[in-house]
Amino acid sequence: MNASDRTPADLLRSALAADPARPLVTYYDDATGERVELSVATFANWVAKTANLLQGELSAEPGDRLALLLPAHWQTAVWLLACSSVGVTAELGGDPAGADLVVAGPGTLEAGLACSGERVALSLAPLGRRFPTAPAGYADYAVEVPGQGDRFAPFVPVDADAPALVVDGTERSGAELVEQARLDAVRLGLGPGSRLLSGLPYASWEGLSAGLYAPLAAGGSVVLCRNVGELAPEALEKRIESERVTATAL
Repeated sequence: MNASDRTPADLLRSALAADPARPLVTYYDDATGERVELSVATFANWVAKTANLLQGELSAEPGDRLALLLPAHWQTAVWLLACSSVGVTAELGGDPAGADLVVAGPGTLEAGLACSGERVALSLAPLGRRFPTAPAGYADYAVEVPGQGDRFAPFVPVDADAPALVVDGTERSGAELVEQARLDAVRLGLGPGSRLLSGLPYASWEGLSAGLYAPLAAGGSVVLCRNVGELAPEALEKRIESERVTATAL
């Protein structure tokens, strides 16, 4: 990655320029058997479409706060980078009543209705499927995002020193987030080409860093495993081998 990168969106742009075809996020849900692998290019395309949805359809602006009520999931990772691209502050598990926008999924849809702003719902079903019927009070992400543009440009430059992420009650700017992710990458022994398997939830910085930011900052990739506790030890060992994992965070 480039030393000049100061936001997560910068890190993604550098990854795209360096090797768009390499894997970036490989997602498993061990409760459903789902596996999804996204290259840097595919992930960046999802981020661009989601950022265009945020900025265009949802009228989000830098400084707006988005309550992100989703678990560790590849689509959650997309939303985090889309927020960084627009300059929106993503609040993991944030209070919808105090947020400008809310993104919710199964189990958090009712809570999300407390947001008086725009609301987006994700089914989190395999292959990113839409809801049979959009939940009342929400736009269905799977319906809205496909038609968005594949390239994104913010209306105004994103301030790297502005708040970018709130998790566990701690607020970080984009620059602080990138700096901490780089330190975490060193601590975890990550470098270009590293493959980190993470079974940690996104409810803490540790989980977010291992499950997205540190591998991205290092030029590596993440094998993000939800419900990994349902996996037998021998199956986990087989996955570590087959996915060419070089480090773990469990």
